[in-house]
Formats: sequence, C-alpha cells, structure tokens
Amino acid sequence: MQWIDHLRDVDWDELSELYRIAPLGEKSPDYLRTAFGNSRYVALVYAQGRLIGAGRALADGVDCAYISDIAVHPQHQGTGLGKAIVESLVQRAQGHRKILLYANPGKEGFYLRLGFKRMNTAMAMFADEASALATGVVSAA
Repeated sequence: MQWIDHLRDVDWDELSELYRIAPLGEKSPDYLRTAFGNSRYVALVYAQGRLIGAGRALADGVDCAYISDIAVHPQHQGTGLGKAIVESLVQRAQGHRKILLYANPGKEGFYLRLGFKRMNTAMAMFADEASALATGVVSAA
C-alpha cells in the first residue's frame, strides 16, 4: 500500500466514487476538492494504483483538530485500514488540546475502541436538519 499525505495527484472523480461506495454518500469531486483542500491533514491510501482509503482532519495547530470523512473501499473494510487511517490522522494531530470526530450512527463502537470518548456536550447544526434527525445523527431535544 502507498500512503499519500498531499493532494498533488488526486483524481477527484476517483475520490468521489470511493465516498459513494464506502458508503458515505454522494460528494461531488468539487465538494471534495474544497473539503480536502481546506483540511490541515489528509491521508490517502492506494493499492495497485487504486484509491482504497481516505480521511482528513481540520486543525488550528494548537487547540482543536477534527477528524472527518474516513472512507474505506468495501473490499478493504474489516482489514484494519480504517483504523490505520484514523491512527495516522490522530498521530499527526498530536499537540492539539482536543481531537474530535463525527461518527455515523452505528460506528461509535469502532471509534471507542480507538480511544475516543463520547461527549456529553457536543452540539451541531446541519444544513439538512431533517435528514440528520431522521438518521439519528442528532435528536430534537
């Protein structure tokens, strides 16, 4: 496997397809170019020239880092690749007072095993609040 920590040669269509099949939803190449381009840390993993894993972290350099968009190709899920991507981003974000992440419902156990703790005070606003409510990402109360 080849690990890349820059965006110089990214095929944004390939990254968009990875997010679709992972499945993490429909994210256009332009959307991902902006999101990854504005992230302090990126992790892209290739096998035999094909993109099989990705993740990113926003960070301010001292206080807060936020890990987001961990995607693993279905053929490589369950192999430890997602764990390795998260661990790589956590390692690179060391020195921040806190490292946060947002997990899709049902994935909390995965992140708990990696040392993350549930937050009692996390709050969020979503552009599509109805969808976030319907999928259990947020509660109305």
